[in-house]
Amino acid sequence: MELQKWIDKGYDLMIDFGPKVIAAVAIWIIGSWVIKSLVKGMRKAMDKRDHDPSLKKFLLNLLGWILKIVLIVVVLGTVGIETTSFAALLAAAGLAVGLALQGSLANFAGGVLLMIFKPIKIGDLIEAQGEIGVVKEIEIFTTKLTGLSNREIIIPNAALSNGNIINYTTEGTRRVDLVFGVGYDSDIKQAKEVFSQVLASNPKVLKDPAPTIAVSELADSSINFVVRPWCNAEDYWDVYFSVTEQTKEALDAAGIEIPYPHAVEIRK
Repeated sequence: MELQKWIDKGYDLMIDFGPKVIAAVAIWIIGSWVIKSLVKGMRKAMDKRDHDPSLKKFLLNLLGWILKIVLIVVVLGTVGIETTSFAALLAAAGLAVGLALQGSLANFAGGVLLMIFKPIKIGDLIEAQGEIGVVKEIEIFTTKLTGLSNREIIIPNAALSNGNIINYTTEGTRRVDLVFGVGYDSDIKQAKEVFSQVLASNPKVLKDPAPTIAVSELADSSINFVVRPWCNAEDYWDVYFSVTEQTKEALDAAGIEIPYPHAVEIRK
């Protein structure tokens, strides 16, 4: 009799829960297939848009885990397990983690924006947050620059995405702004001719756009000229240093004085 009682209970359980278990298994199988299809479709869409590999991997994993958690909740509900408290627990845990990681989440959001909208890319020379450097790596939370003196500069993505960014590489060319002073006894036309010859002889100075050479100021002890040649972005410092040196040599050769302070010794 005792055995028959257990058999009857088992039969009743099968009648009550059997369909639910079968439905839960079916939902799990179908749901898993749907999740894989969604992740695969998103991967193809991101491949077409050429998203950053690190961002693509992170977002695909995040989507997969979110969908799996939703699927588990649905399966548990189908079996008959109360999921309200489980969902509340997940929400509370998510809130606690969010409050604890406010700064990190802001950096993460900034990294996502940088990787999606791409205001900068690896190899760009940029100025941001008071720093100048070449973009070395764009990560989820930070961006690394190589400074002009070969320093590694790490900028949080939240600050980078919310601040001003000057990208010197995007346009492909840059203008080099130089100022040279000559004495008041110098011939202005001759000085301009010297500057023009220096720029024309430099192979890294572009012919188009044409450089600007003009008198900018009549200072206390000199006539100041602005000399503004254009060059490719990667040649900026080569042009800056070479034009400065060649101009000094050319002015000396032409006998044009570059004014400088003189110390006068007074003897009694």
